[in-house]
Amino acid sequence: MLIPQLMLLRKRLRAAGDSPAQLPAPQRSRRTGRRGRRWWKLQITNALFLTLGVFCAGFGLESFLLPGGFLDGGVTGVSLLLRQVFGLPLSALIVVLNLPFMIMAGRQLGKGVAIRTLLSVLGLAVVLATVPFPIVTEDKLLISVFGGFFLGAGIGLAMRGGGVLDGTEIMAIYLSKTSSLTVGDIILFFNIVIFGVAAYVLSIETALYSILAYLSAAKTVDFVIDGVEEYTGVTIVSGRSDAIRRMITEKLGRGATIYSGKRGYGSHGHQPSPIDIVFTVVTRLELSQLKSEVEQIDRQAFMVFHSVKDTKGGMIKKRPLH
Repeated sequence: MLIPQLMLLRKRLRAAGDSPAQLPAPQRSRRTGRRGRRWWKLQITNALFLTLGVFCAGFGLESFLLPGGFLDGGVTGVSLLLRQVFGLPLSALIVVLNLPFMIMAGRQLGKGVAIRTLLSVLGLAVVLATVPFPIVTEDKLLISVFGGFFLGAGIGLAMRGGGVLDGTEIMAIYLSKTSSLTVGDIILFFNIVIFGVAAYVLSIETALYSILAYLSAAKTVDFVIDGVEEYTGVTIVSGRSDAIRRMITEKLGRGATIYSGKRGYGSHGHQPSPIDIVFTVVTRLELSQLKSEVEQIDRQAFMVFHSVKDTKGGMIKKRPLH
């Protein structure tokens, strides 16, 4: 569902600074110890995210989508469709249908992602087969919206933990390298086929509610991955750039980069003149405060906002995605 966030799983943790071999033995020992503690902390965090994601996805399926007879997109949607048509156990279908994509994950994203994906899928299968989740509601609209919400939350949490609960994205990445289609095109075509078959085999109403569940799940994945810390890059052109820079670094506690530029001719035909341009990256929650502070300093400041998918280093507080 969320390709850019899935592609982030390709990154590996890299240590910064001097090579341990170039450091004295006590420093090498301390650095190795810190890295070991960070590694274990990362593994525990990943395990918690994967566990929570598995139970959240299981709750969405067992308490909402399965009783309502609705589907989702991707491999999960195919599993739900086969269960309704042939009466096969959902837990077994999820494992069998995701197995080829686990192999692809090992080749495309690394063995670590493949192992975590395998554990996630097996965990979901065990939860579906053993945990008796209650049926929450019989309202079709609530079933489609909240079933998609909890399923999407589970998929997003699993991705935060470095694993994948649905192999559709992995398949799309693999096929995009051997064809002229993009990853988004392949996923869109795959889901169109699923919902088209559902409309023909089940009913048009079921297919429509299933599309609603899929959209709810997709938006939830976006929120779980990006959350309230979705980043925005801000470019500020102002004659009072130094005051704006100090405000960003001292009051907001964020980093700022200064570019040397020139003003254009403007509405009054002025000749180009040198000016410093401020660039910073803030979270979505800090954006309104930044606008207000800049306006207090210079009401004529020109600001440009653009979405930032990911950041590394600097003064941005990052949460691990691996």
